[in-house]
Amino acid sequence: MEEPVESLSFEAALKQLETIVSRLESGDTPLQDAIDLYERGDRLRSLCAERLDTAQARIEAIRLDPAGNPAGTRPFAAG
Repeated sequence: MEEPVESLSFEAALKQLETIVSRLESGDTPLQDAIDLYERGDRLRSLCAERLDTAQARIEAIRLDPAGNPAGTRPFAAG
């Protein structure tokens, strides 16, 4: 029985996702197995994206004063 996706670390989820992609790309997987793998891969992708979004929200950028000295932090803004 496979471990529930929600309980995996980011690294474990990413590794499983890479394995699934490799298996699907090989073309040797029976149709029902490919469908099952695709569904698990989609759940893994969602988990990884969620964990990355959470990590990104926690990153802070250092603010500098006019002289270039650290003057505090502000939330990271992607863009």
